[in-house]
Amino acid sequence: MPETYDLIIRGGTVVNHDGIGRTDVGVRDGRTAFIGDLGQADAGEVIDATGLHVLPGVIDSQVHFREPGAEHKENLEAGMAGAALGGVTAIFEMPNTKPSTTTPEAIQDKLDRAQGRAAVDHAFYVGAAAENTPELAELELLPGVAGVKIFMGASTGNLLVPDDPSVLAVLKSGRRRVAVHCEDEPRMNEREGLRVTGDPSSHPVWRDAESAIRATTRLLALARQAGRRIHVLHVTTAEEMVLLAAHKDIATVEATPQHLTLAGEEAYPALGTLAQMNPPIRDAAHRAGLWRGLAQGVVDVIGSDHAPHTREEKAKPYPASPSGMPGVQTLVPIMLDHVNAGRLSLTRFMDLTSAGPSRVFGMAGKGRLAKGYDADFTLVDLKRTETITHAQMANISGWTPFDGKSVTGWPVMTLVRGHTVMRDGALTGPKIGQPVRFQECL
Repeated sequence: MPETYDLIIRGGTVVNHDGIGRTDVGVRDGRTAFIGDLGQADAGEVIDATGLHVLPGVIDSQVHFREPGAEHKENLEAGMAGAALGGVTAIFEMPNTKPSTTTPEAIQDKLDRAQGRAAVDHAFYVGAAAENTPELAELELLPGVAGVKIFMGASTGNLLVPDDPSVLAVLKSGRRRVAVHCEDEPRMNEREGLRVTGDPSSHPVWRDAESAIRATTRLLALARQAGRRIHVLHVTTAEEMVLLAAHKDIATVEATPQHLTLAGEEAYPALGTLAQMNPPIRDAAHRAGLWRGLAQGVVDVIGSDHAPHTREEKAKPYPASPSGMPGVQTLVPIMLDHVNAGRLSLTRFMDLTSAGPSRVFGMAGKGRLAKGYDADFTLVDLKRTETITHAQMANISGWTPFDGKSVTGWPVMTLVRGHTVMRDGALTGPKIGQPVRFQECL
């Protein structure tokens, strides 16, 4: 009797721990069951992946889906639809919603809201705040929690943790890796007068490189004092890459496709406030420093920092315009375009978007295309050239900073635990996304 599987992906070029090669993948009960020649096997469903590369499911470990409290600009359903359309199989969502995600009730509310509306698997950060610091060690272990998030600068509501004693208290409360937004609030307050009305190119002058470097330097010292692992989000400066390279025993690093792709000299004249985000898009010299850090292995993860605002909000004259831009749906095509341009290898892309998030955050059963792991796959056509447009975007706000950009490399199928959730640019099947599990919380 031939072996029988629920699903066979046949004839694709698999990219995994074993290298890159053409083979088949068999799936049973939502998990990878076999990798190899399945020419004699049967399956309930067969996907012909000839000409495609089969990657471990891409994970976006930083998104802002704005629900609850700002659903006019994004929500969980639309955000996760965009993830699936972009080849992303799991997301970690940030806590700066209204109300902030700082309590067990707020976490459960997000999990409840996602049920039946989520195209992909998901987890939610708990935000560090003065009032919940003593409870963070318990909150970080709740089901569906990706970890704790600290805003050292640039937050809304009650989530700003600007001073060293408060940051240290958070770092001493719990044991999982803490994700941190590093901008120095006192320096930014001092430099607020450098903002020029109507000129978004003054954004990186106000929120300068030194504000990021100071905050990251402070964080590293506090993390050593507390004995806590940290994850520095959306690093934007060449100096931080050098600094963080000296602290890789405790610090992991995220870069974004936006900061790796855009440079202030071109972005602000072309995009205006659509290029405005925190920390800012900086000049080409800093962008080159980020690529050096990526090439040297300092960068562990690529996260999109998907954070939409409506075009009406973005049209307000700077600095009344809000910071943030969409990104979850364009992470894969933008980075595959860099792969095709020779800036990183396909295996490095896989490490940054699958193995990296799994390793950094201790995900259970995800991040590898290997027997026994969840059958999460991103199928891509590396030769396909497409133009990114506003019209393609699933986000409620309906725009992308990469509108009109031609890219080579495109996601064509997204599978979550063996279920096809996107095929050829269309969502398929029911919304089967579930909370992500983490090894330290099992």
